[in-house]
Amino acid sequence: MSAPTPASPQPEDRGLQPPVFGRPSPALIARADRGYARFLAVQATVAATGDHDRDDDAAGLR
Repeated sequence: MSAPTPASPQPEDRGLQPPVFGRPSPALIARADRGYARFLAVQATVAATGDHDRDDDAAGLR
């Protein structure tokens, strides 16, 4: 059995959802920032080796 359809529009209500539903929390953003900083630190370490994806064989042909 279904409920009857109301004749007037229902007032806008957020229900059980918090007012910031769908927005990331500050804690989640801080965690993502730390992960991205860690990723950039690893990339900087690899770039500092001076290898720059050059093959050892190609370096010896000069």
